[in-house]
Amino acid sequence: MSPPGRHAEAFLEMLAAERGAAANTLDAYGRDLEDCADFLSRRGVALDQAGTAALRAYLTHQADIGMAPRTQARRLSCLRQFFGFLFAEGVRPDDPTASLDAPRLGRPLPKYLSEDEVARLLDAARALPPPDGVLLTALLELLYATGMRVSELVGLPLAAVARDPQVLVVRGKGDKERMVPLSQPARAAVAAWKPLRPGGTANRWLFPSSGRSGHLTRSGLAKMLLRLAGAAGLDPARVSPHVLRHSFASHLLAHGADLRSVQQMLGHADIATTEIYTHVLDEQRTRLVRQHHPLAKLGKSGG
Repeated sequence: MSPPGRHAEAFLEMLAAERGAAANTLDAYGRDLEDCADFLSRRGVALDQAGTAALRAYLTHQADIGMAPRTQARRLSCLRQFFGFLFAEGVRPDDPTASLDAPRLGRPLPKYLSEDEVARLLDAARALPPPDGVLLTALLELLYATGMRVSELVGLPLAAVARDPQVLVVRGKGDKERMVPLSQPARAAVAAWKPLRPGGTANRWLFPSSGRSGHLTRSGLAKMLLRLAGAAGLDPARVSPHVLRHSFASHLLAHGADLRSVQQMLGHADIATTEIYTHVLDEQRTRLVRQHHPLAKLGKSGG
């Protein structure tokens, strides 16, 4: 590796003294500058004298060798700060990073459970004694049947299910209402829970609590699901209310639901937000082909 030079050392000292940068940050930035200096030195260019074209070539090389987009973005951030420092200190009359584009990070695919894993969660909830088991079963059935956001679920008023509706009216973001069909198992789970609710009809929430809000909180539900995941033999880190929302959407699309209907049930304002689930299906199909297609198996054996 080529040393990044005295200007890089002055830059790191400035980060430590003036910005209070942590030791890990300084180490990462030092390695980033060293890596760039090494790349440029093989082309006869010193780091502090590099122009835009040379730095763009370095970033392109990072992408070509398969560097993760987030690492590329961090290295570009480091270079921007370094050359901004050189410009501010009068070492350079320009900033060669001004016209460099950041790499596209892309959107991470949503995490979801398989249908069998959702069934295991429900079985674990039903196996618990009442009222906890009845409560968790109702919560799970509603989450998985409707894809509601956790805030929408815990804030459901009792009036929303007063007459055993086949369609649930959900008040979502921006105070917008949408209608979501209720499955028969979800309706049965809610009907079983209603007589066990603390506070009776005097409490207006479907899932009452003694807390300030008067209803179950998001964190309270998340903690309940973590314990239930352990009982179901699942990794608790993989189970959350939002994961069940993702599972609802992914499983609907896998069984042939159209994207527009799923968008409406999830309450997405833009269908582009819902389209992320099509990438989940693409990933599933690719994995199936790799695992089960005879030609894919031949390829693995080198045939």
